[in-house]
Amino acid sequence: MRGASKESLARAEQALASTAPAEGLGSELFAIAKLLDGNGALRRALTDPARPAETKTALARQLFAGKISDSALEILSAAVAGRWVSGRDLGDALDQLSVEAEIAYADSRRKLDEVEDELFRLDRVVAAERDLAEKLGDRRLPVDRRQELLRGLLQGKADDTTVRLAERAVDGRGRSFAASMRAYQVAAAARRNASIATVRVAVDLTAAERDRLAAALGRQYGRDIQLNVIVDPSVVGGVRVDIGDEVIDGTIAARLDDARRRIAG
Repeated sequence: MRGASKESLARAEQALASTAPAEGLGSELFAIAKLLDGNGALRRALTDPARPAETKTALARQLFAGKISDSALEILSAAVAGRWVSGRDLGDALDQLSVEAEIAYADSRRKLDEVEDELFRLDRVVAAERDLAEKLGDRRLPVDRRQELLRGLLQGKADDTTVRLAERAVDGRGRSFAASMRAYQVAAAARRNASIATVRVAVDLTAAERDRLAAALGRQYGRDIQLNVIVDPSVVGGVRVDIGDEVIDGTIAARLDDARRRIAG
């Protein structure tokens, strides 16, 4: 997001931060985002820059009071009181806030590390199983069918927050399952003021090696680093680290490729 939308999201995040974490809050905010996706008239009414903030807030309260929790209504009111560059930015903001609400709830139960790890492992399982990935991404199948498939996969194996986020990734408002899962992992890391480093190695790292690598990256980037380690035989020794848009490639394969390019001139 940019400009006024970014500022409005920040104010809505402050409203979320002042709200006690609750199990259903994230689902409520996501449901409102979906409602706005399908109702252009409502979306325009709640984001019309010509309308005073008080008018938009009053409309939101009139429409949603008694239908959602008081906490969700306060966050929605803070959101619609802001200015949005695009009407769809409000839905995107509520979607993001819904994820942050789920992460906050997991953190309040001291389950954040567990949820973060489960999201990463589920992301890798789906990436490795082509048939499963195709079914989850098949828009011809009803959303509830695809969500049922995920629930069967996760039943008794994952925290309820992980399950809700995974179901939401299937119904990702136009975003792919993989992209949604990555966004959720970033949100979980941000809750701990950390960044995610995706580490690819030929052989899995020991706990001590992970700690040393995380500490070294933390010193380099000036913040905590959460490692997501992927064992990839194509790495051929060494380590490849992706942090956001940056890549640190210390693998033998990378050095061989560089040598070939130099020889080829």
